[in-house]
Amino acid sequence: MNLRFAITAVFCMLLLQVAAVDASDSYRSPRNPERKIRKSTDFIVLHTTEGGAKGSLVKVSDRGECHFLVDEDGRIYRIIDRDKEAFHAGRSMWNGRDDVDKFSIGIECVGYHDQAMPEVQLEAIRTLVKELQSMYSIPDERVVCHGHVAYGAPNKWQKKKHRGRKRCGMLFATPTVRAKLALRKRPAYDPDVRKGRLVVGDELLNDVLYGKNDIMRAAYAKKAAAKPAPETGARGILSWLGFGEKSGEKAERKPASPAKPAPAKPQPVKSAPSAAKTAKPAVAKPKPAVKVPTSIADLERGGWKRVGSVTRTVTAAKLAGERWNRADTYYTIRDKVIPGTKIDPARIEAGMAVWLK
Repeated sequence: MNLRFAITAVFCMLLLQVAAVDASDSYRSPRNPERKIRKSTDFIVLHTTEGGAKGSLVKVSDRGECHFLVDEDGRIYRIIDRDKEAFHAGRSMWNGRDDVDKFSIGIECVGYHDQAMPEVQLEAIRTLVKELQSMYSIPDERVVCHGHVAYGAPNKWQKKKHRGRKRCGMLFATPTVRAKLALRKRPAYDPDVRKGRLVVGDELLNDVLYGKNDIMRAAYAKKAAAKPAPETGARGILSWLGFGEKSGEKAERKPASPAKPAPAKPQPVKSAPSAAKTAKPAVAKPKPAVKVPTSIADLERGGWKRVGSVTRTVTAAKLAGERWNRADTYYTIRDKVIPGTKIDPARIEAGMAVWLK
């Protein structure tokens, strides 16, 4: 009897957990029946769609590319059953284990890897993540972004297997966003880079994942400044009701009496000050902020050197090497200046000049 009671209690708890998140089945993937049941669930991988909700929902549903999708309004969609494999991580590795799809849950979040998300969306992501953590006993440091686990094969840009194939979900590694998701820990280092299985292929991504580069701090500080949070708790309630902060008694709203002007005092006549006394002290002019190059003239003035142009035989990889996607590397073509952090390798064309500093 006791065993039956225990089983019933556990079953009810699981039902309550499943029902905690209100999710829509309107984009449930047709790939569901063919997907295998995962043998283990050790990670939650957060992605960014890098596009709008409608197109992203159609894509991930058709291909079965995640378990859940969360849109900007905080709506959650089920795509693949949470106990089955969803093809969300692609070429991936963590601590020597390949194919992270086999031991993780993937959540797509409508938005971009380096742009702030609405608070209502973050709240929905937090609720979903916490529910899944509870179900599968996943610690905070195993809630990662796609950039943590994706890796690239050797190619013309990198001669070795490398971490940096994706910046997808990069904002979810920052302390600012993790605090909003109630995640107190994050991975301290990349175990595959430390063991030499991979090399760092994207220094910016590596600094965001494991360094002190919180790329989202300024964005959310600006949002907070634009809309101050209302007072909460007892003080907020008393204030809303019109009670004073100290005594707790209702504040009397008496019109302020006009202040009486002070009697004017006769001022002694002073002799005109000498030119030496009236001269204003010299003020040091602040140094101008470093200008982001937007033209070839800016690059030349800023100290960048043109190292060559892309041709059929000379690739950008040969000209820039491992610096091809760094912030201080620039590409120019048809009067356009493109930083290395924004360059799309698929759109590098003949005639594009490479500038290094």
